[in-house]
Amino acid sequence: MKQHILAITFLCSGALLLNGCVAGQGGGDYARGEARQEQSVRTGVIESVREVRLEGTRSGIGTVAGGVAGGIGGAQIAHGWLGALGALAGAVGGGLLGQVAEEGVTGRKGVEITVRLDNGSLVAITQAADEEFRPGDRVRILSGGGVSRVTH
Repeated sequence: MKQHILAITFLCSGALLLNGCVAGQGGGDYARGEARQEQSVRTGVIESVREVRLEGTRSGIGTVAGGVAGGIGGAQIAHGWLGALGALAGAVGGGLLGQVAEEGVTGRKGVEITVRLDNGSLVAITQAADEEFRPGDRVRILSGGGVSRVTH
């Protein structure tokens, strides 16, 4: 019984950690190092918007959490060498499932925004879908330090 409670506690803690790992990739999200950095500003009109999926993280937290939970669960199958074999199989399977779960939980909905700049050229920027954009919207593109974002 104690091991079941430990496993549930560990899985819940892992889920909370994974939720905190989701990096901001939207138009309004800035990394700490981007503060007080000069950015160039271009303006234009949105030509098209396409929904995309931004892949999740692979920090290893999901793999470890799944491996531990699977190992504990697998060890409950039997005693002796069968219990050890169950723990090993549970740890490997749990680790693989934990990795997939981490990437799925931290993945985000995104948009690919194609903008016709005022100078006539086209650019496309992919970012998290934290704002709603429509073709015909007038927008700004902020660029600096290798990062560009579309904002209203």
